[in-house]
Amino acid sequence: MQKRLWYLAALVLCFAPSLLAGEAEAAAGGINLGEVLPVWSIIPFLGILLSIALFPLFAPHFWHHHYGKVSAFWSLVVALPFVLAYGHPALHEILHIVLIDYIPFLILLLALFTVAGGILVEGTLRGNPLLNALLLLIGTVIASWIGTTGASMLMIRPVIRANSHRRSKMHVIVFFIFLVSNIGGALTPLGDPPLFLGFLHGVPFFWTFKLLPETLFVVAMVLVLFFLMDSYLYHREKQAGTLKEPAGEKVPLRIRGAHNLIFLAGIIGAVLMSGTYHAGEVKMLGIHLGLANLFRDLVLLILVALSWATTAREVRKKNEFTWGPIIEVALLFAGIFITIIPALAMLRAGTHGHLAFIINAVKEPWHYFWITGVLSSFLDNAPTYLTFLNTALGNFYAGLPESQAIPALIAEKGIFLKAISTGAVYMGANTYIGNAPNFMVRSIAEEQGVKMPNFFGYMGYSLLILIPTFILTTFIFF
Repeated sequence: MQKRLWYLAALVLCFAPSLLAGEAEAAAGGINLGEVLPVWSIIPFLGILLSIALFPLFAPHFWHHHYGKVSAFWSLVVALPFVLAYGHPALHEILHIVLIDYIPFLILLLALFTVAGGILVEGTLRGNPLLNALLLLIGTVIASWIGTTGASMLMIRPVIRANSHRRSKMHVIVFFIFLVSNIGGALTPLGDPPLFLGFLHGVPFFWTFKLLPETLFVVAMVLVLFFLMDSYLYHREKQAGTLKEPAGEKVPLRIRGAHNLIFLAGIIGAVLMSGTYHAGEVKMLGIHLGLANLFRDLVLLILVALSWATTAREVRKKNEFTWGPIIEVALLFAGIFITIIPALAMLRAGTHGHLAFIINAVKEPWHYFWITGVLSSFLDNAPTYLTFLNTALGNFYAGLPESQAIPALIAEKGIFLKAISTGAVYMGANTYIGNAPNFMVRSIAEEQGVKMPNFFGYMGYSLLILIPTFILTTFIFF
């Protein structure tokens, strides 16, 4: 234990000296952290990304037992010298991302995870290419209305059970992440956090329906590629004689725990209320918190408790429900949210920060589509969306209040908002960390015995399937 503390202290000291160069500026007050943070302050963020990518590949036993400690380690490597160097402004940034972003993010995921985990779809489902494509299409359609997390938690277990007799099923889960956990959430602000953030900043609720042509094209492309791949693998299994017949008699389809659908509607209502009803603010630890948001989080926690109390234990047992996936997401994303602070601060600083070369590179709609998308693959896609929304507003309507600038952007240069929105939502599918449901689906699949690709293996699928699709999308739409 003492040796570990020495290692941590040494790493903190490595990062502290250059950060301390800004201490005098911090003391003067009014500091913009994004303008003074050195570009290499994103190294701990890269460190946690590499840890997520490499440890499961080269040290799976260590990672399985200690991923929470690895996440805490990288968080401390950022937080300690950051606060030491910049004092109150740094502490404010940490508290802000924890109270405004991380805790509400986790509460919403917990609510969707718990409620959807109490809905059991029973019956005989035989996973062939046609049925699998239909299940993915259903999940994709409902993702815009119950969120990518809600749709993922509702559909993943039936999809896994339907394919339990097959040897080749890894690709089914990968395409599930592509479509249900990401792309399907593009049509309403309820579907994915970036769009909800846009809704909070004045983008009309039904404007996102304008993304229908792009979404239909991407969904069709990915679904056709899935059907072709699944058909090839299915027939290969048939010819090799490795396709097992499901045991037992056919059981009619039925839903148990259906009352959780009411709780699911309650979650949607609470989220929608928090974006439309403004009830003032309260200050907590120096952070202004909206009362409507606090009420939303309280309602979500109550719905979690009601779902847990009213759902038969047998239903959750048959659903193979465990807390493991949500715990993994909570611990890893805690580290991601903390280590991402320097990167987001520099992006928010625009041309005055050390990541100005990224901001300066975006001029055309396709620039916005790709830069928002690529960063959303590795950063949290909600603040990335907001960063480039503000970049577009600054480029076209500098000095105009947001309440006037966003309607003007929609009316005069709507293609830029389309590019930002689709890039943030679609390209969250490029990596496991692009969107929280990606992690949860992978974790549930592995718990139920499905061998999933490692970080780079998953990116191999996205490079093969998604990137060509997005290139075509660029030429057709942007």
